[in-house]
Amino acid sequence: MRIVWSLVTPVLAAALVVVMAGCAGTGVGGDDSGPPHRGGTLKYGLSLAPTCADPAQSSSNQTIYVTRQVVDSLTDQNPRTGQIVPWLAQSWQVDPTSREFTFRLRPGVTFSDGTPVDATAIKRTFDAIVTTLGGVKAPLPASYLAGYTGTTVVDPLTARVTFSAPNAQFLQASATPQLGILAASTNAESAETRCQSGIVGSGPFTYADYQQDRSAKLVRRTGYAWGSAAFGHAGETYLDAIQFTVVPESGVRTGSVSSGQLDAVSDALPQDAPLIENTGGVIRTTPNPGLTFGIQPNVSRGVLADPAVRRALIPAIDRQELVDTVLGKDFLPATGVLSVKTPGYQRSDAVTFDPERARSILQQAGWTPGPDGVRTKNGARLSFSILFSAVFAGNQTILELVQQQLRKVGVDARLDLVSLPESTSRQNSGDFDATYYNSTRGDGDILRTAFSVTQRNLNQQRVPNAALEQAFVGELSTTDVAARNRFFAQAQQQILDNGLWIPTVELSQAIGVGPRAHAVTFDASARLQFYDTWVNGG
Repeated sequence: MRIVWSLVTPVLAAALVVVMAGCAGTGVGGDDSGPPHRGGTLKYGLSLAPTCADPAQSSSNQTIYVTRQVVDSLTDQNPRTGQIVPWLAQSWQVDPTSREFTFRLRPGVTFSDGTPVDATAIKRTFDAIVTTLGGVKAPLPASYLAGYTGTTVVDPLTARVTFSAPNAQFLQASATPQLGILAASTNAESAETRCQSGIVGSGPFTYADYQQDRSAKLVRRTGYAWGSAAFGHAGETYLDAIQFTVVPESGVRTGSVSSGQLDAVSDALPQDAPLIENTGGVIRTTPNPGLTFGIQPNVSRGVLADPAVRRALIPAIDRQELVDTVLGKDFLPATGVLSVKTPGYQRSDAVTFDPERARSILQQAGWTPGPDGVRTKNGARLSFSILFSAVFAGNQTILELVQQQLRKVGVDARLDLVSLPESTSRQNSGDFDATYYNSTRGDGDILRTAFSVTQRNLNQQRVPNAALEQAFVGELSTTDVAARNRFFAQAQQQILDNGLWIPTVELSQAIGVGPRAHAVTFDASARLQFYDTWVNGG
C-alpha cells in the first residue's frame, strides 16, 4: 500500500474533501479489470492543436494534455479528496503569514538531460517565469507568483519561496503544470524557443517530436521513479509512447475511435456516444473546477461600458436550454461565476433566466426597442461582438444559441470566431468588445487571476473596484477555509453586481475512449494524466 500524506492544514484539507468528493470514476476507458499491460503506443486525437510545448505558457486543455506529461510539480492534488500531496517535494512548511513556503525535495530526482532536480532548479524555474516569460506570455503562473521576491537555496534539497505579501493560494498553485519544474537548459531559453522546440522536465514522458500547432509524440522516461503520491502505481509508465494528432472535426474523431484508428479523443459530445459505445468504447466525463464558461466584457469601450447593459445580459440567458440543446446530461448550467466543484463556489440568484428582468433593466437605463427589435440609446444600437475560439467543441453552437436568446431582449450580439493565437493577441491589445472563455483551477483564487486589476487582467482593461480588490487581499491572507470562502463570496458578488462576467455553462471534460485503452485518468483539475494508462497488446 502506498501512503498518501501531506502537510496541508487540516481545515483546508477537510473543505477540499467536501468539494472534490463528487469526482469518483476518474479512470476512464474500456474494461479496466486485470493487470495492466506494459508497452504499446496510445493514439490520442486532440480537438485543437497544441499551441506551445512549454507547460508554463499552456492555457488550453488540449495543450495541457500534452505538456502535463513531461513536467513534474512540487506537489500534486488528489483528484478524489482535493488534498495536496507530495510529488517532487516530500514535505513542506508554510509560515504563519503565508509569505514563505519551504519545500524539502526528494533526493535522487533528475531531469531528462541528467541534471539534478534540486533547490537551484526551483529557483531558476520561478525566476524565469517572472523575468523571462512575464504575465503576457505566462499569465497563469505569473498570477500564482504575484508578489514573488525570490527563492532561497537553503541547501541542495531545500528551497524557500518568498512573497512580499500573503499568498495563501500558492501551495495549491504548486500542484499546477504551469508551475512545473524545468531544467536549467529550458529556463535559459526565450519564451518563443520554449514553445517551439520542446522542454526538458523530469516527468514520466519526454518529447520525441513536437510540431507546433500540429502534433506531438511523447516517449516513456527510462528510470522514472518519483511519481506523485496521487498516482496509481510506482515506477515507469506502462505506455511506451503517446502519439497526439489534431482532429478538429467531431465526426471524424468519433469515427476514428470506432474504427480503431485512434484509442481516445477529446470533446466527445452526446451525439458521439452511440457510435463509440456500439464498438466497445465509452464516453467518460468529469466536471472542471474554476471559472465557468462565460462572456467577459471589455468595459472600456462601446455599449458594454454601460454597467446596466452588462447586468441585463446575465438574466437574459437561458442556461438550461444551452445544456439541453447542445451538451446533454453530463454538463451543468452555470449558477454562479465559479463551477460547483470549485472551493469557494457561491450560487447566485442573479444567474437565473428572467428575460423580463433583462428588458426592465435595459428600459430603465434608456435602451428602447428600435424598428428591427434591437434597442437603441442616443442613436447607438445595442450591438457588440463576442470574440472566441474553438477551444471547446461546443463553443460555437452555444454562442449561436446565446445570440438568439439575447436578440429576444433587444441585444444584437455578433460572433467573432478566431484562432486561439489571434484571440490571445487581441485580448492582449484590447481589440474586442467581449470575449468568451473559461479557466480551470481547483481553487477559488482563479477569480483573482481573471478579475484583479493587479493581475494581467487585460480583458477588463484594468477598471478598478476597491471592494473586489479587498476581497482578493483577504483570501490571500488566510489559510482558514471558512474565511477564504467568505472573501470568495464577496468577490463573486462584486463581479456579478458590476456585470464583469456573464456565465453560461460549466465545462466538463468528455473523453471518448476505445476498447483498447484503459485508465486514461483525470487529475484534480479535470486534465488528463497518462501515467497510469495502458493499452491492450502492449
